[in-house]
Amino acid sequence: MSAVVTARPRLRAGTVLTGLLILVAVLALTSACIGQVPTSPMEVLGSILHRTGLDIGPLPSHPSGEVTLWQVRFPRVLLALLVGAALGCAGALLQGVFSNPLAEPGVIGVSAGAAVGASAAIVVGGAFSAGPVVAAAAFVAGLITTTLVYLLARAEGRTEVVTLVLTGVAINAFAGGLIAFFTFVASPAARDQIVFWQLGSLNGATWNAVAIVAPMAVAGIAVSMVLAAKLDLLALGESAARHLGVDVEKLRLVVIVVVAVLVSSSVAFTGIILFVGLVVPHVMRMLVGPGHRLLLPASALGGAIVLVAADLGARTLVPNADLPLGMLTSLVGGPFFFWLLRRTRSRQGGWA
Repeated sequence: MSAVVTARPRLRAGTVLTGLLILVAVLALTSACIGQVPTSPMEVLGSILHRTGLDIGPLPSHPSGEVTLWQVRFPRVLLALLVGAALGCAGALLQGVFSNPLAEPGVIGVSAGAAVGASAAIVVGGAFSAGPVVAAAAFVAGLITTTLVYLLARAEGRTEVVTLVLTGVAINAFAGGLIAFFTFVASPAARDQIVFWQLGSLNGATWNAVAIVAPMAVAGIAVSMVLAAKLDLLALGESAARHLGVDVEKLRLVVIVVVAVLVSSSVAFTGIILFVGLVVPHVMRMLVGPGHRLLLPASALGGAIVLVAADLGARTLVPNADLPLGMLTSLVGGPFFFWLLRRTRSRQGGWA
């Protein structure tokens, strides 16, 4: 009887993960099909198979079909998958290591720091600053800001969670002031570029961006899976985790480094995208439970689904327009998180 009871949650979790994988594949295929150049799903699959050396399936009938798929849509879809997975996994890691349901990458200053770096690069380089330069500045500034938050919050060899969060709030406020300063001194064209970068977009997705983000996202998610067992022990409380052999301080440092790499590499090429790292882990926790061995990959898949769907909406909701991605995730994620808060409060008495 107990074996049956134990098998049921595993079966449910396996079903959820399989469903998420199928949804990722369907959304990615749909996103590759939709655009100004009409392409059918069979043509998309045929194009991929022909590139891999298998002469199976039709090629795009439109004269620009192949170029559109391989130079525009595939890099965009892949970057959306990678960035969404990185943000979802980062949110689950932070909520686990801080034991705080409101933790998300912005708490440790990654997003604000990246915005400062991008704004500075645009102001110094002018309105036509090269994309790679802006991305590199955002990546470096995100890592520096995260390091600064961690060092300022550390005292006597320990890092208290509340101190870390409040330090993040202070650094985020300071970064907000710097962003306002750069916006104030920028030329009108550069100012527009700063604002547009902060709204988030996958419009500039390239294979080079995919090649940079992919190894960092894969490595970060792989390391997070190694940490899953220790995060489960930390959920029992810091004292219990220490008694069970977990070096809590070292675990926090490793998680912060992993999150900084995941998020900095992502937002460097897409701009600020809010609520994915906050909302997705909560939804996945409702589906697969609190265990991090399942929660982390589920959050990565959930983040990929959300970002591909949001990008699809950004490209199709208004004809001949590319809506800001961060705007869409905030408009949907904000009310959804409020509903989640009300639901948790009514069922469990809230997040104490």
